[in-house]
Amino acid sequence: MKEKKIPVITINREYGAGGRALASILSEKLGIPYYDSDFVKKTVEESGYDKEDVEREGEEMSRSSKVLHDFLNSTVSYNSSHDAIFNAEKKVILKLAESPCIMVGRCADRILSDAGIDTVSIYLHASMENKKGRIEEIAENDEQKTGKYAAEHDKKRRTFYKNYTGSEIFDAGNYTFCFDSGRLGIPLCADIVLKFVEQMN
Repeated sequence: MKEKKIPVITINREYGAGGRALASILSEKLGIPYYDSDFVKKTVEESGYDKEDVEREGEEMSRSSKVLHDFLNSTVSYNSSHDAIFNAEKKVILKLAESPCIMVGRCADRILSDAGIDTVSIYLHASMENKKGRIEEIAENDEQKTGKYAAEHDKKRRTFYKNYTGSEIFDAGNYTFCFDSGRLGIPLCADIVLKFVEQMN
């Protein structure tokens, strides 16, 4: 009997678009692990940086930080904490991809693509109206973390992705699927991905 093949799945997303929710459903249905906040612990172990540093710099970069990063990187001896953390995350991602799993963020889609590892890649977006409810439900948010905060969060994530991949995070050409999770709903997005994975076998 032919063994069922389950691919590595990567998910990029706008803040509040439901990346973690989709990963959780796919993980349960496919019987494979998903990694989101787990990246922090594994990257801390790999890089030696503090948890706070990895949380702050492991997937986001402000424009001012990028300007400083680019300037300092013009000197031969300089190695930024952003670079060190990204390289540690890259090692973690490549190691995790040795087995079927789901990875949320961290440029995993491009890291694996550049390594020649075939993935099912997903990008989630939604209107702020549709994202607002989910943003308010996220435990780490307080009353100040509104739509304005979410927009800033996405801006830093786009800058990080562009810096390390050379591509725009929202470019549909980078993905197997791009979903408007607000209009479709996370369960339907999951059903479409599951049907696609089933047809791969």
